[in-house]
Amino acid sequence: MIGADVNAATVDLVKSGTEPFPGEHQLQEYLSDVVTSGLLTATTETSAAVSVSDVVVVAVPLFVDEEAAPDFRAMDAAATAIGRGLRRGALISFETTLPVGTTRKRLAPMLETESGLVAGRDIFIAFSPERVFTGRVFEDLRRYPKLVGGTNPASAERAVEFYEAVLDFDPRADLERENGVWDLGSAEAAELAKLAETTYRDVNIGLANQFARYADRVGLDIYNVIEACNSQPFSHIHQPGVAVGGHCIPVYPRLYLWNDPEASIVRTAREANSEMPAYAVSVLNSALNGMQGKRVAILGAAYRGGVRETAFSGVFPVVDEVSKRGGIAAVHDPMYTEDEIRALGLEPFRQSEPARGAIIQTAHEEYRNWGAVDIPGIEVLVDGRRIARDELWAPARVVALGRPG
Repeated sequence: MIGADVNAATVDLVKSGTEPFPGEHQLQEYLSDVVTSGLLTATTETSAAVSVSDVVVVAVPLFVDEEAAPDFRAMDAAATAIGRGLRRGALISFETTLPVGTTRKRLAPMLETESGLVAGRDIFIAFSPERVFTGRVFEDLRRYPKLVGGTNPASAERAVEFYEAVLDFDPRADLERENGVWDLGSAEAAELAKLAETTYRDVNIGLANQFARYADRVGLDIYNVIEACNSQPFSHIHQPGVAVGGHCIPVYPRLYLWNDPEASIVRTAREANSEMPAYAVSVLNSALNGMQGKRVAILGAAYRGGVRETAFSGVFPVVDEVSKRGGIAAVHDPMYTEDEIRALGLEPFRQSEPARGAIIQTAHEEYRNWGAVDIPGIEVLVDGRRIARDELWAPARVVALGRPG
């Protein structure tokens, strides 16, 4: 196996057997094994690596620009480099989440042009989305069906054959068919499946957030309401929160909207979720009777508890909103050093330093045990993730989004 990446530092870490992204369960263990045994090496020379490969799995990031249009530059560069190295009979499987039609209409022609080979006859092209959660990738590879779709039947057959050979699956009694590799019939169906499952989550969270804001206005506890609703098997309401971050949920609905700009439900949910950081700060501002000149501790820089990643994290709009209201924002995160927090453009907050207000932005387990002794002088805590233990924060006022304090 050969790993190819444009980042030389990442390549050097992999070649040395050192995990380039700390925090992924079992990654260091597995990486050390395959590098030490000679099963894996790494290079920055993508075309050269492809030229000696029968299968090419592509997981290059795709982001959206400020206009919410997909930015294909990294993917196009990768497809060009891959095409130049392809040999006859190779399978190319794209795992990056893509707008519907991208594999067939954009990437396959690029591979054909660069290689001089014909898709579906000389080379085989499929889309197979990654469906894993940061921090539990190896576990999820076994848990969830591997979806594939080919640009033609021969490509789908090759993709199914490959993934069945390299993946093992846990039994799933809850599935209507056996867990394993599922051929969805086309690359487009597989592309839509990934966009749909992620967009569903964004829409569901958006609905929960709107419920929470209404509950705040009328003085109800939305968490009790959601628990009651979900006791019935047809209701699966998600949890409200201060922000929706990460590489997936804030981005993929926009990729869907690029295909389907009339999807008003998707657009409204995305807007509702984007408003939550400002809403959380407004709740704190009201509870403090204004925050001009007051220090505010933001607990958590990461986009999700237990991960060391800030992609589209709510910390950035939360800090911006505090600053707009005249507050002095400082950020704590147990997974980052103070220098690393500064490198993110944020001011660090040290545990046991004073602050007038605080917002739990990330559901790190450590914050379940924090209380008023950890932030002397605190008057109001806005619990953006519903993890605080109220008794630990007395006499400060605790407000959870959707549960007035």
